[in-house]
Amino acid sequence: MKTICLIGKPNVGKSSIFNRLIREKKAIIMDTPGITRDRIYGKVNYQDKSFYLIDTGGISLENASFDKEILMQAELAMDEADIILFVVDGLSELDQTDLYISNLLHKTNKEVIIVVNKLDNEKRKENIYNYYELGFSNIIGVSAEHNLGIDELLKEITKDIEIETLEEDNRIKFCIIGRPNVGKSSLINALINEERVIVSDVAGTTRDAVDTNFRYNHEEYTVIDTAGMRKKGKIYESVEKYSLVRSLKAIDRSDVCVVVLNAVDGIIEHDKHIISYAIDAGKGIVICVNKWDTISNPDKAIKEWQELIKYELKFGPYANVVFLSALTKKRINTLMPEIINAYENNKKEVKTSVLNNIIMDAVSIHQPPSYKGRRLKIYFVHQVDNKPPKFELQVNDKKLVHFSYERYLENQIRDNIDFFFFLIILKFKNKGEE
Repeated sequence: MKTICLIGKPNVGKSSIFNRLIREKKAIIMDTPGITRDRIYGKVNYQDKSFYLIDTGGISLENASFDKEILMQAELAMDEADIILFVVDGLSELDQTDLYISNLLHKTNKEVIIVVNKLDNEKRKENIYNYYELGFSNIIGVSAEHNLGIDELLKEITKDIEIETLEEDNRIKFCIIGRPNVGKSSLINALINEERVIVSDVAGTTRDAVDTNFRYNHEEYTVIDTAGMRKKGKIYESVEKYSLVRSLKAIDRSDVCVVVLNAVDGIIEHDKHIISYAIDAGKGIVICVNKWDTISNPDKAIKEWQELIKYELKFGPYANVVFLSALTKKRINTLMPEIINAYENNKKEVKTSVLNNIIMDAVSIHQPPSYKGRRLKIYFVHQVDNKPPKFELQVNDKKLVHFSYERYLENQIRDNIDFFFFLIILKFKNKGEE
C-alpha cells in the first residue's frame, strides 16, 4: 500500500483532516499550535482501496525547544511517503513558514498535493488561487470541519492505487516485533536453522521488513522480520532512518505477532506501546521473553515474569508466553506451538448456543447495574466475525452498557472459551436495530 503524509504549519487543520480520512478521532485536535508533536499513523480505506496515512507535528520557524525534533520527524515522514499532502490555512495569507515548507517539498521530488483547508463557503473558495505561488499544480480546497472536499481529495489520492485483491496464500504469517537489539533477527535464525537474516549487535540493523518462508512439521510458514521500534523521541536520529510504517505494515499482513522482550530489562513502557500496535490490529499475540540464558534461577524467574506480565500488560492473564534463548536455542522448540495456538485461537468460532449460555450465566451471577431505574437486558448473542473475534449482543438499550460491565462480560467469554491475549470486540445493538 502507498503511504501518504500530512505536512504543514501548526494549527492549519492537519489533525482534523487526518481524522476525517481515517474516520475516527485518533489525532488530538485543539486550537493550540504544536499539539501533534509526534507522527501519528492510520490506515485509510476508500472504495476498496487502502493507504497508510501519517500525521505530523506543525513545522514552525520559531525557536521552541521541540521545533527541531518536529522538523526531523516531518522529514522522516516525507521520506517514507509516496504522496505528500501540504496543508495550508485558507483563511490566512502565505508566510515565510509556508514558503520554507514548500522549498523542502520541492527537494523531495515526491508527488505533492496542496490541501487548502477551512474553505467552507463559496467566497472563501476563491482563496484557492493564492496558493499556486507555492509552485505546485495540484491544489484541492477542503473544509475538514464541515467535511467538504474530502471525497475529492480521496479520489485524487487513490486514483493510481489498484483495488485490493486477496492473494491465495494459506501459509500462516507471523512477524517478529520489539524494541531494537532484543534479538529478533537472532530468533529467526534460531527458528529456521539458517543464517538467512543479518544478525548484528548494533540496534537498527534491520531497516526493512524481510519475509522468510520455511517448513515446520511438514507445513509452510512465513516469518516477517521487522525494523526495531524506537521510542518516537529517538526515531528521528540519523542512525535510525528505518521506517516504523514498514513495521506496522508487517503487523497488518501478519496473522500472529511475536513480541520479543529482553529477559534482563523486564517490561518497559515502550514494550507496552509495541504490544498495543498488535492488539489494535486484532492479531494473535505471543510474548517471547528472549535472552533466557542470562537468567541464573529460571524457575523463580518464570514465576516472577508471569506475575509481571499479569500486572503490567492488558489482558496479561490470557497471554501466550514463551521463555527462550535465541543465542543458545534453549527452549526454542516452545515457540512454534504457541504461534500455531495463537493463530487457531484468533480465528476460533463459537457456537451461538454456547455463547448465549455463557452470557446468560454471567448475567444471572452478576446482574447489570441499574441506571435511573432502568437496567440493561441482553436478549441474544452471536459471533459475527473472527481475527479478531467480534460478538454482537442484542439489548434493550445500548446506552445502559457500562464499561465495567462490558469488561466483565468479555472476561466471562475469555474464561469459558480459552481466548488468549488479543482483542475481543463486543458490539451492543438495540433489539430490532439494523
